[in-house]
Amino acid sequence: MASNFITTPDGVRLRYWQEGPTSAPNVVFIAGWVQTAAQFKKQVAHFKSKFRVTTYDHRGHGDSDKPAFGYRVTRLAADLESLLTQLDLTDVTLVGHSMGSSVIWAHWDLFPHDRIKKVALVDEGAVITADPGWTPEQAAEAGTVFPDGQRFELTKALRGPEWKAAWEGLTRSFFSPDVAAADIEWTLEQQMKTPREIAAALMVDHAAMDWRDVIPRIDVPALVVGARCSLFPAAGLEWIGRQIAGARTVIFEKEENGYHCMFWENPEKFNRILEEFLLG
Repeated sequence: MASNFITTPDGVRLRYWQEGPTSAPNVVFIAGWVQTAAQFKKQVAHFKSKFRVTTYDHRGHGDSDKPAFGYRVTRLAADLESLLTQLDLTDVTLVGHSMGSSVIWAHWDLFPHDRIKKVALVDEGAVITADPGWTPEQAAEAGTVFPDGQRFELTKALRGPEWKAAWEGLTRSFFSPDVAAADIEWTLEQQMKTPREIAAALMVDHAAMDWRDVIPRIDVPALVVGARCSLFPAAGLEWIGRQIAGARTVIFEKEENGYHCMFWENPEKFNRILEEFLLG
């Protein structure tokens, strides 16, 4: 596996990895909040024989630099643009999980689309924090996770003395109750490479975004993946699928390990539907 760094215009080194034939179609996996590139190891192992697979750690995450600035989704989108241009990746399929989907939306909003061939959006709502005036049905369709103001309660907990318990509780909610304890331990080890102050700052920004005006403007083939038992309502992923012309929407059911990290708990189905999309 090739591994190196790019350096962003504001001087931050981002660690990236590449596997697969250099002449094969490009796929870039974009991790979620506090997740590292390693979270996609089951996808890299599957796709590297047919595709040029690129993964990377966001600033503040994993093996990338951890400066005291830049923890906004728009800055992460600019980092993605630096990755695409410096590695000269073309005809790329972007696969974003959770906050990684928001990074795709921010990139679509801010930068040219000429390098992007397809997008796969995995379990992220268009609006994470609900408007207090919304009905429960409106909140679900928007894909919300937090009632108004709750994102500040989470970030306060991450900055407080019981931060490890708060972090572990949130991480456990990403998986099914039957997930192996070793998987949770490994995931927490990866996540906690992000300093908690960075995690809190990024969550405040991430949870404040509203991407509903961006999503309908996506005009490349799209795959939308949700999960029936995820903290993100499936109705919100179905709404996203209806906004993008020709998009395919797949919802993992409970018996299919349909939780937020379904790509980890049911990689067989996830890799199959993603490969169908990539080859279609």
